[in-house]
Amino acid sequence: MTGQVSANEPLLKRYPGNPVIPRNALPCSNSILNSSVVAFGEEYRGVFRVDDQCREMTLHSGRSKDGIHWDLSPEPIQWACKKEEISAFEYGYDPRITPLDGKYYITWCHGYHGPCIGLGVTEDLDEFELLEIALPPFNRNAVLFPRKIKGEYVMLHRPSDSGHTPFGDIYLCRSKDLIYWGKHRFVMGTARGWQSTKIGAGPVPIETDEGWVLIYHGVLTSCNGFVYSAGAAILDIEEPWRVLHRTRRYILAPTEIYECVGDVPNVAFPCGALHDKETDELRVYYGAADTCVCLATCQLADLIAFIKDNDMI
Repeated sequence: MTGQVSANEPLLKRYPGNPVIPRNALPCSNSILNSSVVAFGEEYRGVFRVDDQCREMTLHSGRSKDGIHWDLSPEPIQWACKKEEISAFEYGYDPRITPLDGKYYITWCHGYHGPCIGLGVTEDLDEFELLEIALPPFNRNAVLFPRKIKGEYVMLHRPSDSGHTPFGDIYLCRSKDLIYWGKHRFVMGTARGWQSTKIGAGPVPIETDEGWVLIYHGVLTSCNGFVYSAGAAILDIEEPWRVLHRTRRYILAPTEIYECVGDVPNVAFPCGALHDKETDELRVYYGAADTCVCLATCQLADLIAFIKDNDMI
């Protein structure tokens, strides 16, 4: 395969056993969605968004031997925090996990006088520490790059508002210490079609010889409401606010019943990705209809070729 896909097929191929995590995988869960995973030794770990039966948004840890069959903790993550004034956990959703500096950093939409960017850290994915608020309200969809670039930590994010944001572009900021963030840059905005209302960063960017491969979500406003699909871009390695290539076509859109029917219909929302360097397989974990967690796969080389073949730049 060379990245060429027939006109009626997306690039990502759905796992036939979807959803890999159903909405009722925990006794307390109303839905489990928009979650992130990471390789951990010989197994896999993850941080999962669980909307419980009080309809409160919580974060739970989980583990798996194969990345498909998951065992989630029935209790939410208990965050240790050294700063009492920010230690209360109001809500959290749509986490991403980034291996960085020998630790695992989690970013998510955090409740602190409105939706902002929370930042946490763990060494073992069992005990978690809540760090400083990275970016103040209103903000969502933050993800760290997996290494420093020119001596600085780099993060993508999406400024928003207090509600179900009807707009949104992707921005980048940098930090020397993971506390103070600045040097803000515009990365990319909305475009025609499936990404015309808003966009937001998805899984941790993947470093390749071509640049950083970024999977992101795009939203279209239809007569039936928002429709969330997934696309991809390639960012410059040393100046990742520079977009080198960007897909005109989506790589995955909600078409299956579990993506179109649920708490929020018509949603395919990518948050996690695993790349096997030996086989080049890319696994993309996505929330379906804001209800369950699903899996789709492709070869990373095919994704890069697809981005270039369908480039809008």
